[in-house]
Amino acid sequence: MEAIKKKMQMLKLDKENALDRAEQAEAEQKQAEERSKQLEDELAAMQKKLKGTEDELDKYSEALKDAQEKLELAEKKAADVRMGCRGFTHWPLSCHHKA
Repeated sequence: MEAIKKKMQMLKLDKENALDRAEQAEAEQKQAEERSKQLEDELAAMQKKLKGTEDELDKYSEALKDAQEKLELAEKKAADVRMGCRGFTHWPLSCHHKA
């Protein structure tokens, strides 16, 4: 009889330990889920920021392309004016008028 009581006490202690471990595991799971949610939120925010940065890059790349095209056009016009002015060396005002 004493052995049965001792065995039941051991089983009760094992059960309490198992319940404690289960509670600890549940608490750790909850913390992990909260951390996962936090990281997912951070990732979403970073993806949104990245999208904005990519859009801004596209905008500035297009502006740079436009500025380069305007510069090339202005350089071509300047070269054309210089070429046209070579024939007007005795009429300098005509060259300034074209520029």
